[in-house]
Amino acid sequence: MTTVRLGQLVAETAGEGPAVILVHGLGGTSNTFQPLMGALSGHRVIRPDLPGSGRSPVPHAAPSIESYVEALVGMARALGVAQAHFVGHSLGTIVCQHLAAAHPSIVTSLTLFGALIEPAQAARDGLAGRARTARAEGMEGIADTIVANTLSAATRAGNPAAVAFVRESLMRQDGEGYARTCEALAKATAADARLISAPTLIVAGSDDPVAPSSVGQTLAERIRGARAVVLDGCGHWMTIEKPAECARRLGDFVRTNDRG
Repeated sequence: MTTVRLGQLVAETAGEGPAVILVHGLGGTSNTFQPLMGALSGHRVIRPDLPGSGRSPVPHAAPSIESYVEALVGMARALGVAQAHFVGHSLGTIVCQHLAAAHPSIVTSLTLFGALIEPAQAARDGLAGRARTARAEGMEGIADTIVANTLSAATRAGNPAAVAFVRESLMRQDGEGYARTCEALAKATAADARLISAPTLIVAGSDDPVAPSSVGQTLAERIRGARAVVLDGCGHWMTIEKPAECARRLGDFVRTNDRG
């Protein structure tokens, strides 16, 4: 595994073969996808931290969905990747949808975990408030709230390692970087699903309050040929809550859609 710095992105790369680019969500990092790595053997796996998240520096200018897309396309070009399977979680699913709509020639397939279309107004207001909290008070209270409200009850009761992972992922975020990411998500708008032509798999959690399975089904109906599946007893952090099932579904889907 190699860590590379490409402009505003720090990314981990591993393996050889068809490229897979993994895009985390708000409060996540490249490690959101660590449980899926074994399923992607035989592939070149690229895991960036979005600008302002994880190990990537806080950008000077306010980030946006469009700037994230530009950063990812630039990263792919710098690494010599002409086409890739794109995999997103939460915020990352919006980024991947916009990228697939704007740059269809570089997207081999899309896999969307906890897919979002765009935030409702109440969510936009909540994200703005969370940004203010991150700047004024830091990440501890936010981390505890996210753990309490986005993991399934089954995960909280029976999987303390998953709870600890999610809390640590949030606690390690830079407060200003997290605040700017909140603001970017708060301003996000839906991608034009009619422009998405890549094979698409949408994975929802039955107990996800952030991205309910109904949202995944709606998105599947908008993207031509998309398929939606639901994981029982799973909340929003599905790659951590249901790692074996997520790994199996991702690995099968990517291999089915490998080109050449």
